[in-house]
Amino acid sequence: MATELVNPDALNSTIEFLTAMVTPALLISATGSLVLSTSTRLGRVVDRVRQLEERLSDLIYAEDKESVPLYDKRVEVIVDLLDKVTSRSRILQRALQAFYYGVGMFTLTSVTIALAAFFNTYRIVPIPIGIVGIMFLFWGSVLMLRETRMATATVNAEMDFTWELASRVAPKEVASKYKKIETGEYKTKPEISEAPGDERA
Repeated sequence: MATELVNPDALNSTIEFLTAMVTPALLISATGSLVLSTSTRLGRVVDRVRQLEERLSDLIYAEDKESVPLYDKRVEVIVDLLDKVTSRSRILQRALQAFYYGVGMFTLTSVTIALAAFFNTYRIVPIPIGIVGIMFLFWGSVLMLRETRMATATVNAEMDFTWELASRVAPKEVASKYKKIETGEYKTKPEISEAPGDERA
C-alpha cells in the first residue's frame, strides 16, 4: 500500500534535486563571508591611506623641519608605507571582485540546476559553471594570502622605524634597558622588574 502511495523514483529524484541545490547555496554562504571580511579589510586600508596622507602633509608643511627628529627618514618611511598600503588596497579590490564573480557563478549554477531538473536537458551545464565559480573563489583566496603577507611587511617596516626613532630620541637611562635600542639587534627582551608586593612561589 505504501509503495502505491509513494513513487520511489520520484522521491529519489526530488532528493537528488534538493541535494544539488544545497551545494551552491553553501558555497554562496561561504563566499559571502569572504566578501564581508574583505570589504572590512579594504575599509581599514582606505582609512590607513588617509591617515598616512595626513601625516605626510603635516611633515611637508611643517615650518621648522630641522626640529623634527629624522625628518627625511620619516618622509621616506611614510611614502614607502603609502606605496605598500596602496598596493594592498588594489589587491583587496581584485580579491573582492573575484569573490563577487564567484557568488554570481554559484547563483547561476543553482539556476541551471533548476532548469536542468525541470526540462530534463542540459544536465552537464551546471558542472562547468560551478567549476568556474570555484576557480574565482580560489583566485580570491590567493590574493587575500598575498595581501596578508604585504600587511605583515607593512607592520614590520613601521616597527623598524619606530625602534630607530626611539634609539635617537629616547633618554639614555631608558635606552640602556633595551638591547633592541642599544645594539640594534632587536633580539633581547628588556627585563621587567617585579611590582612591589608581587611574590612568586
